[in-house]
Amino acid sequence: MSYQAISYTNDAGVAIITLNRAEVMNALNGQMRAEILEAVKRAEAEARVIVLTGAGRAFCSGQDLGDGAAAAGLDLERVLRDEYEPMLRAIYDCRLPVIAAVNGAAAGAGANLALAADVVIASDSAVFLQAFTRIGLMPDAGGTYWLPRQVGFARAMGLALFADKISARQAVDWGMIWEAVPEVDFDHHWRARAAHLANGPTAAYGAVKRALREGYANDLPTQLELEAELQGSLGQSHDFREGVMAFLEKRPPQFEGR
Repeated sequence: MSYQAISYTNDAGVAIITLNRAEVMNALNGQMRAEILEAVKRAEAEARVIVLTGAGRAFCSGQDLGDGAAAAGLDLERVLRDEYEPMLRAIYDCRLPVIAAVNGAAAGAGANLALAADVVIASDSAVFLQAFTRIGLMPDAGGTYWLPRQVGFARAMGLALFADKISARQAVDWGMIWEAVPEVDFDHHWRARAAHLANGPTAAYGAVKRALREGYANDLPTQLELEAELQGSLGQSHDFREGVMAFLEKRPPQFEGR
């Protein structure tokens, strides 16, 4: 597929989806949302890890308010249901690990696009901003779901009401993201992290994602049963057998993702 609003590469099991509208700080328009959705589905079928990142100086500045549809009167309810929800669910429900490599500002829906990923790695020059109330809106694109779970209710409320910028380092301290690394090391670092996951036990990563997420709603007996079910399946996998043999033979494992 030929992409206009993103770029897509897949090398050694690492699928990199780059938001590629640098002239508008990678603002999300309808075309970009459709292309991200298609690229995530494509990557899930042919890669072992997905990276979302941005071209230029921003990760994503959020909804493109200069989009022609917006200028004509944007039906936000329709856009959220028909365009944002499928894109965000494809990322969140993906069986592969998804890394958001946040290279710069992540604002509004752009911040929440990053939070949809399993792991957020940010440049220490990046900032996160729930910008919605600055234009008379409330957080969307999953923000009201992810923020309270990651930073707690009080901080989520403050971020939503005041629309303050927070630095990548502060986002780490608050538990919003996994890590912030010096800008000079950023590209090398996230690529190394992605390569590590691409060479790992892909099925086990999928089970980790399912178990941790369902654990929010499950009681202890239900969660213990789920762990037993998932672990039982993994115990029959090639990668478990390979991991045990590698341990016994004192060598690095050669996981195949199955």
